[in-house]
Amino acid sequence: MSTSVERGSAIRAISRRHFLTEGLGVTVAFVLTACGGPAAPAATAVSTASAGSAAATAAPTAVAGGAVSGATRTAATGGTAPAVASPATGGAAAGGSASSFIALPPPVAELPTGPTTLRWLGTAGERKLFVDALVPAYHRSRQNITIEYTGLPYTEIAKILPAGIQNGDAPDLFELPSGVTGAQAVKQGWVGPLDDLIPDFARWKAAFPAGSFVEGSNVFSGKTYSFPFESTQKNNALLLYNVDYLKQAGADPQAKPLTRDEYRAAAKKVTQQGAGKYYGCIIAGAQASRLGDQVRFFGQMAGASGGSGGLVADLDFRTGQYDYTTDQYLAAIDLLLGLKADGSFFPGTVSLNVQQADSQFAQGVAGMMINGSYTFPQWAIDAPNFNYGVASQPVPNSGKPAPFNATAGGSNYWAYAKAKQPAVVGDILSYAGSLPGQIALINIIGGSQPSVFPEANAISTLSPQAKQALALFAEQIVLAPSPAIRNPDVALVDLEYRALSPDFGTTVQGIFTGQLADPKKAMQDLQDRADKELDRAIKAAQAKGAKVSRDDYKFPKWDPSHNWTDADYAASK
Repeated sequence: MSTSVERGSAIRAISRRHFLTEGLGVTVAFVLTACGGPAAPAATAVSTASAGSAAATAAPTAVAGGAVSGATRTAATGGTAPAVASPATGGAAAGGSASSFIALPPPVAELPTGPTTLRWLGTAGERKLFVDALVPAYHRSRQNITIEYTGLPYTEIAKILPAGIQNGDAPDLFELPSGVTGAQAVKQGWVGPLDDLIPDFARWKAAFPAGSFVEGSNVFSGKTYSFPFESTQKNNALLLYNVDYLKQAGADPQAKPLTRDEYRAAAKKVTQQGAGKYYGCIIAGAQASRLGDQVRFFGQMAGASGGSGGLVADLDFRTGQYDYTTDQYLAAIDLLLGLKADGSFFPGTVSLNVQQADSQFAQGVAGMMINGSYTFPQWAIDAPNFNYGVASQPVPNSGKPAPFNATAGGSNYWAYAKAKQPAVVGDILSYAGSLPGQIALINIIGGSQPSVFPEANAISTLSPQAKQALALFAEQIVLAPSPAIRNPDVALVDLEYRALSPDFGTTVQGIFTGQLADPKKAMQDLQDRADKELDRAIKAAQAKGAKVSRDDYKFPKWDPSHNWTDADYAASK
């Protein structure tokens, strides 16, 4: 059974299906700086309710006197686990307990014997469904230990987490906010290595497939700080669409991918037929990284190849230059602005966080959404009758679409450097990163996101939507080069790199909202600052002994239509 925990005031439970008319209600933002860490913290009061099932309620969180939407907390005190999957997800049987997939081995390390609470901060997406199943199962196995999990949108994690770290009271286990890299978290002392936390660490790490651990991604100075809880060969670039709305509009993305012009025309037609009841498109515009992602995805499919995360996310490895001012990126921005000018976006889309946008889409407020398959399990719970399809992102009007890029490595969960329950953190991550844990994950979320373990992906029963998503990932995503794999000293540059402010996502958000009137000028400014900061970080790393240069970010022989392999690394040295 789950419990409700209240800290602070202004806590009001709301249905996930209810649109938050009061907006974000938070004015305090935290900026991670290279030398000083987060700004002065606001008072944090994290409280949510999750009763009976994963679909029960989401409660706002009080932060600095304002309501923060979309938080959920799960705390085990015994009893049965919530039912968090259904046949629609291809996971747990309807009405059954997803925690039945969790089979925890006896603990290897010595755990606390008295009453113990571990605090865990993460997102409220598909990974929370796994946690919802793990929490009661863990409590039944280790009865003196309670896990309190708080699920928040990334925009709220960016406000809550830095304050907790500055106060020395961060959760034991957490996901990093968007825009904060692992390298920055390591340098600032936010996170600690897993080497001494996870029992029999060398054996545990060796069980992962090759390419799972990469210096500069989840390994820093030889220490391992995180691991790919989910495979990196996925993205949020799928076209998810309301089958009924698009059929009425005469569009069928399943038959063949829509071109960008067809996508825009379909959005406009859906908006017209909705007559104010629903619109062509929706996006989580309050999370700047989502707007940046859309430009990146459209740009990459048009041929602007680059990395998929961190300071190389938009760096074309063929030239070593950032993509921000390329014709492909500017055309992608024009597409977003064109959809906005047509009136095709759901009103208030710039104020929606990810949870709100995902939930609203499933309630029928829009015909199309560029997003990821992580949404499928929650929709099966909250909107089981939602008739949606999965197709390729709209393709360029002419020419062959280029693939998306992913990199080896990956990270999801990080251990707080000052965790109060380090042994429990190690015990949980040991299971979550094992083959049995990954098999449980895939069963619980119905394969809506791929595991890094091929054996886990092979055993799950997938829904038609999940099958289509995984097929598109396999077809459209290739492994890009990683400068840090070819030259490990590149990871030292990551440690010196200072996050741009405004960054890529925030710049696109400013263009989309009209705060930045000249897109080309804004993107040129971003490119100039990105180049300057990368050069500065390289020099700073060199001053500390790193053998690294800007040439380490160039792979002139890379063919973006093919995976970059070990043989390619060897030939490029």
